[in-house]
Amino acid sequence: MITNQVLLLLVLCIPWPSNALPLTPGNIGNLFGMPESDGRILQRSKRGWMWNQFFLLEEYTGNDHQYVGKLHSNMDKGDGNVKYVLTGDGAGTLFLIDEKSGDIHATKRLDREEKAMYTLVAKVLDRNTNAELEPDTEFNIKIHDINDNAPKFAKEIYFASVPEMSEVGTSVVTVTASDADDQTYGNSAKLVYSILQGQPYFSVDSENGTIKTALPGMDREVKENYQVVIQAKDMAGQMGGLSGTTTVSITLSDVNDSPPHSFRVTAVESTEIGGAIGRIKADDPDVGRNAEMEYSIVGGHDMFNIITDQTTQEGVIVIKKALDYESKRDYEFRVEVRNTYLDARFIHGLQFKDYATVKVTVEDVDEPPVFTRNPYIIEVHEDTAAGSFVGVVSARDPDADNKPVKYSIDRHTDLERLFNIDSVNGTITTLKALDREMSKWHNISVVATEINNPRQTTRVPVFIKVLDVNDNAPEFAMSYDTFVCENVKAGQLIQTISAVDTDEPLVGHKFVFTISATNPNFTIVDREDNTANILTRRGGFSRREMSMYFLPVVISDNDYPIQSSTSTLIVRVCACDSRGNMQSCNPEVLPFSDGLTTGALVAILLCVIILLMIVVLFAALRRQRKKEPLIISKEDVRDNVVSYNDEGGGEEDTQAFDIGTLRNPEVMDANKLRRDIIPEMLFPFRRTSPIKDNTDVRDFINGRLQENDTDPTAPPYDSLATYAYEGSGSLAESLSSLESAATEGDHDYDYLSNWGPQFKKLAEMYIGKNAFDF
Repeated sequence: MITNQVLLLLVLCIPWPSNALPLTPGNIGNLFGMPESDGRILQRSKRGWMWNQFFLLEEYTGNDHQYVGKLHSNMDKGDGNVKYVLTGDGAGTLFLIDEKSGDIHATKRLDREEKAMYTLVAKVLDRNTNAELEPDTEFNIKIHDINDNAPKFAKEIYFASVPEMSEVGTSVVTVTASDADDQTYGNSAKLVYSILQGQPYFSVDSENGTIKTALPGMDREVKENYQVVIQAKDMAGQMGGLSGTTTVSITLSDVNDSPPHSFRVTAVESTEIGGAIGRIKADDPDVGRNAEMEYSIVGGHDMFNIITDQTTQEGVIVIKKALDYESKRDYEFRVEVRNTYLDARFIHGLQFKDYATVKVTVEDVDEPPVFTRNPYIIEVHEDTAAGSFVGVVSARDPDADNKPVKYSIDRHTDLERLFNIDSVNGTITTLKALDREMSKWHNISVVATEINNPRQTTRVPVFIKVLDVNDNAPEFAMSYDTFVCENVKAGQLIQTISAVDTDEPLVGHKFVFTISATNPNFTIVDREDNTANILTRRGGFSRREMSMYFLPVVISDNDYPIQSSTSTLIVRVCACDSRGNMQSCNPEVLPFSDGLTTGALVAILLCVIILLMIVVLFAALRRQRKKEPLIISKEDVRDNVVSYNDEGGGEEDTQAFDIGTLRNPEVMDANKLRRDIIPEMLFPFRRTSPIKDNTDVRDFINGRLQENDTDPTAPPYDSLATYAYEGSGSLAESLSSLESAATEGDHDYDYLSNWGPQFKKLAEMYIGKNAFDF
């Protein structure tokens, strides 16, 4: 007898293999051949030894074969003698069976839309004899649907018409879409209709796709054709569903809605106040002044006025108030026209006036976004971290389409880049920490721009007030010059101090002043009005002991968190008169015997001695270095006068000047530089030609002069040598040939013998038999 090998109740008791599929309602049915779609437990047939239906999910995307189910016979004892065989739809190609275990696998992806169910036959054979151990059993593998097909409309474009001036809700046309997914399983084929384009003129029924009119008074004479886009989305319109669209072209058909005396005028909502939107004219067969007319609105009108054009006899309709398409789109009023000149002969029984109806339709224009407030005033605390929330601005498109807008900050108003704004929702955040002490207000401009039309922009000022946070400690209000008299008494007031704080608490400042309680010299009394008095704790201050005291004062505020700082008050000790008036605050000069020890005196004496030695040494060095230079200034390139002031030995001194050196220049050092000019050698030294022993001095000088005049390498310096010998005050006057006015002829030197014994040697030189001419 063949029986089932498992019961559903035993599933919760048996161990679950680690390599098996997760235990879910779906794979329980697959494992034991039970369906789960309709909640019914399928009954086996009387001859069947297995469940007659399996379920498989379509479009399986795994790498391995997809597990379908398992066949098992009571004849299978697990010894490998039983063989399972599968025949039928897709057996061996789409579906494979393990001969030993009976596991069925699908070999590739299956599409429910191609085939929803496969029928197969299972056999149980003896592996050795191929004898049937169980009767053949037929079973089905049903493919479960997934949402893999988008809705499709029957036509890409539909054409429909509806009479003009139809009431709201009038049916226009019904468009339907189909979905190839399973209609009976889940929401894969449950469609929801919506309108993407065509509002506010039309609407669509979300369930059946019926398009209806949504705006009253649609006039064919104003607009005749409309393009409507309808979308169908599966998964009941939920997120993640697939969708398809179609276009419906709707035409307004004409109806007789215009009386004979009526006019239709179209005005755009952006027309300025006082602007003309249209003209009307009444027919009058008369001519001249008999045809002159005047137009007026019966009963007047809040939005419109009509004036008469005297040249064309037309009525010009002008705007009195701004139009708004979104508020009201249609206006109607009656206009009266009458003749301005009436002929008395024909006024009886005749009416020289007429009436007409004027219908004004307002057309929409693309308007820039409108902010909900103008301006915005936002408060934010200082010291907030970067990225902190500041506030939100909001703008909307006033047009009927209500197009999305984006937000931005005009960076010309935020040069420090302190703020940022979310372009989608208008949330303003900080980019840097704000400091109220640096700036209490920040004025920025936020720009709202239509995404579909960037030319439509609107600006709004945003005033951001930085609220104070107690982040600064109080300090002295000023720099105090405080002194205490030497003859002061204990408890005497010496200074009143106050404090300032850059913070601004809501309840005002409240400062507390304290000093160290162990201070033996001074005490402080808080006056409870943000000031404090500094009092002496004792008397008998002395400049000899301490000329200056440093008093630390702790100043605290009362805001949260409490901030405090320590300021130092400098108190000088001064000499005062009997009335407390300061006379002198300089420290007293004390006698050595009273204030200096012997060691200090010795140290001072040594310092003085060392200083004197340094001065003497410096003076000696300067005396050695001091020497009068031959040339006063090296920068002076003018004529130099070299003075020789050595005292001679008189006429008996024949060694003061050796004329032989002048006659024999060969003995001179060839490379010795001249001392009477700047020693700069621009050209190589050139040796002069030798002079004979008996050459006359005049010829020698003339020769050297000529050589130097013609020498291109000689420096262009002129030197004047003055020879001043003792006896310059004598009657002989100067012996220099440079100052002689005599000619180059022979001189008479006999007068030298009359000058006295001092010039005896000179007379012998010039008056002798072989004397030289000089």
